[in-house]
Amino acid sequence: MKVAIIFGSLSDTPVMKKAALVLRELEVEYAALVLSAHRTPELLQETVKNLEDHGTEVIIAGAGLAAHLPGLIASLTLIPVIGVPINSGGLGGMDALLSMVQMPRPIPVAVVGVDNGANAAYLACQVLSLKYPDVQKRLAAFRAKLKADCAGKAERVEL
Repeated sequence: MKVAIIFGSLSDTPVMKKAALVLRELEVEYAALVLSAHRTPELLQETVKNLEDHGTEVIIAGAGLAAHLPGLIASLTLIPVIGVPINSGGLGGMDALLSMVQMPRPIPVAVVGVDNGANAAYLACQVLSLKYPDVQKRLAAFRAKLKADCAGKAERVEL
């Protein structure tokens, strides 16, 4: 497995499924796990160790509210962690975003936009493309298709 998708609650599934769909589309092996940083910290620590032992190369971690899951995972491993802040409270996901972006040095978490599981997967694929030419080719083909789909479609609009 190249990518692990970890999130703290089943209620986060719709956001994190976006990451899985991108990875599937780009044919990148992944596994999805629901693990709580504050309810099952020992299990999380054991799982991260197992991910390291089995060659996981990027972790996508989604969390809402205080959102300490990505930071805790990052503190347990040298595997790059991409945080997905999830809007699950009254602050529109800003609480989760800031808790990930403001990780104190020297334990960084890469962070995408609120509820943007898809961008986390695209970023994970970019990281993997440094090592895997096949992933790079599929990502390049995806980008070329995006460009082709937009080519010549500039439209005049009334403002």
